[in-house]
Amino acid sequence: MTFRTLQDIDVRGKRVLVRVDFNVPLEKDGSISDDTRITASLPTIQALLDRGASLVLMSHLGRPKGVDPSQSLRPVHRRLSELLPGRKVNFADDCVGAAAEGAAAALTEGQVLLLENVRFHKEEEKGDKAFAASLAKLGQAFVNDAFGSSHRAHCSVSGVADHLPSAAGLLLQKELDAFDRLMNDPGMPFVAILGGSKVSDKIAVVENLVGKVQTLIVGGAMAYAFLRASGQEIGSSRFEEADMHIAMDAMAKARFKGTELLLPVDHVVTQTFDANAESRVVEGDIPEGWMGLDIGPKTVELFSGVIGGAKRIVWNGPMGVFEFEKFAAGTRGVARAVAESGAFSFVGGGDSVAAIQKLGFGDRVSHLSTGGGASLELLEGKDLPGVACLRKK
Repeated sequence: MTFRTLQDIDVRGKRVLVRVDFNVPLEKDGSISDDTRITASLPTIQALLDRGASLVLMSHLGRPKGVDPSQSLRPVHRRLSELLPGRKVNFADDCVGAAAEGAAAALTEGQVLLLENVRFHKEEEKGDKAFAASLAKLGQAFVNDAFGSSHRAHCSVSGVADHLPSAAGLLLQKELDAFDRLMNDPGMPFVAILGGSKVSDKIAVVENLVGKVQTLIVGGAMAYAFLRASGQEIGSSRFEEADMHIAMDAMAKARFKGTELLLPVDHVVTQTFDANAESRVVEGDIPEGWMGLDIGPKTVELFSGVIGGAKRIVWNGPMGVFEFEKFAAGTRGVARAVAESGAFSFVGGGDSVAAIQKLGFGDRVSHLSTGGGASLELLEGKDLPGVACLRKK
């Protein structure tokens, strides 16, 4: 898919409405505990300012039900002001209306205005056309740099593009370019690693990747549905009956399309879900009363061997309960194999990115996606509303 970039729009002397993803985690005292999402959009912000634009930034924060001071973007405004020294960064108490329009109109070249949380208005998430038009009044061009929200057909993500010349920001462009390379580079073998909890959450990804990848590695809790479908005993491991039937269908499709499906051959099991619970390694069937919380060492070796020979790798979902150190070895082993593979590696999904960063391999991966839901929908083969509106016609 071809889409418009910053090179396709003229911004000099213009007021640019920019959708960013400033949905940062806040502490109880209102301070920001992680400003990664703010710093991720700084290259786009700086590029537009360097080209002579003034900026109106809009974002959501949390899931407020109407106006909620605890989810105000004011803490973001304070941090953004620190990250843009020497720049005038203003704040608007609302994202639409006369006051917001006045604040936007008063901007001069190089100045920045951050709007209040767009989700304070219920019309935002409903894709209300009148609300989108009200937002569009604040700018003369539109740039979407919020990859993490681009799977939402919300007014600030896709609706304003109906009213203004529009393009992708540098962060969004980087995400889309990485995904395009992942799916279209001719390098083989192409290996997919899927983990997480429920098969039903990833079945669309499985269906889209089967036939495209040479090997599909399945770990995490979702592996137990596949193992159960294969006739193995899984003890009290996390499992839903409906997932087994989904897994059976996925296994049949993999066989039909020639994709090898690799499942765990051993497990780290425990009788209680606890960080310090007694654990042991079992091969094959899991005894009754025991649950698998991580893949075992033989599985790590098996998976790592396949990963080490890959040219392209996509990873979505941890191999176990990596938050508990006793059950993090499987995810650590897979992360190490991905980092050392030399392949083009694309890691998507919040848990996967958090795991690989926590385990110290984040800087050795080709691309860490900034959007969990958005990257998952790309892997499902879906068109993202926040990208479709930027498509070149």
